[in-house]
Amino acid sequence: MAGVSIRKLGVSFGHLKVLRALDLEVEEGEFVVLLGPSGCGKSTLLNAIAGLLDIDAGQVWIGGRNVTWEEPKDRGIGMVFQSYALYPRMTAEGNLTFGLRVAGVPKAEIAARVAKAAELLQIQPLLQRRPSQLSGGQRQRVAIGRALVRDVDVFLFDEPLSNLDAKLRTELRVEIKKLHQQLGSTMLYVTHDQIEALTLADRIAVMHGGVIQQLATPKEIYRRPVNRFVAGFVGSPSMSFVSGTIASGGGELVLSDGQRVGLAGYQFDAAPVDGRRATLGGRPEQVEVRPAADGAAGMRLAISVVEPMGADTLVWGTVGNETVSVRVDPDATFHVGQTADVSFQPAAASLFDAESGARL
Repeated sequence: MAGVSIRKLGVSFGHLKVLRALDLEVEEGEFVVLLGPSGCGKSTLLNAIAGLLDIDAGQVWIGGRNVTWEEPKDRGIGMVFQSYALYPRMTAEGNLTFGLRVAGVPKAEIAARVAKAAELLQIQPLLQRRPSQLSGGQRQRVAIGRALVRDVDVFLFDEPLSNLDAKLRTELRVEIKKLHQQLGSTMLYVTHDQIEALTLADRIAVMHGGVIQQLATPKEIYRRPVNRFVAGFVGSPSMSFVSGTIASGGGELVLSDGQRVGLAGYQFDAAPVDGRRATLGGRPEQVEVRPAADGAAGMRLAISVVEPMGADTLVWGTVGNETVSVRVDPDATFHVGQTADVSFQPAAASLFDAESGARL
């Protein structure tokens, strides 16, 4: 196993600075997911680690060795791309063995490596087929196998499941998780899919504008996002927000239309200041809803959409002019056009400064 250390990395394309003095430490055997929207720099970072593009500043260390200016083949990494990138005229076995044959690896060792990879990925019956005879999921398994046979300690995945349908993505996501548990290798995985990140990662690096906004476990990022961007990006559906002014010594948030939201039980990072503009966020399962009742505490939600999801139901509506989603029991009855009382759970909610977006 080998760790990966990124130190003050800078990457530019012409006058566009994509990464600025970025630092990242990945421990040996750790599965780290780089998560963020398109254009945030996550694939650029992965390609810089792989040596597929030049960097402007900083260093890349793999396994305690400075590989900043080494060729990709000498870095001890295996990479799986978004596109399968298989040789169409070669069989699956030919694709697995091609790089090893070029490198002059003995035939017996090649056969052993291919057999091991094929068993791990359950592609033994597919080895004599060409890519055109394989499904999308099978092609991606072969592409992963091509990285496995290199017998390296660090694997880089660049959105490997994005070209697959939903069912295949779920199946291969489970297989990649099992693969990491079996190999114990260090893995860096790029995706914009929050579900992939939350289910696969030991830690998630949420990126935006070429900067890592938060690096933490999936649970911490989901429950205690450090800023509004992380809170709104992670989760499906995303966190709901209502804006207002802190009042009563931090005991409540007063919305623009005069509605008051209780904050008793919220753990402030610093002493609250009355009059400070803030945004309160809550996950759909952290928001409580019930039919409207005269004199009831809480906010009024004007229901606009009801989405049955099978295991639960999502109720969407507006509080003032802000959209709020609530996860309710599948047997609960709510209708479009109905008004309901909703309340955030302060102990589980997140409060952010209205200007900086930082957690309060």
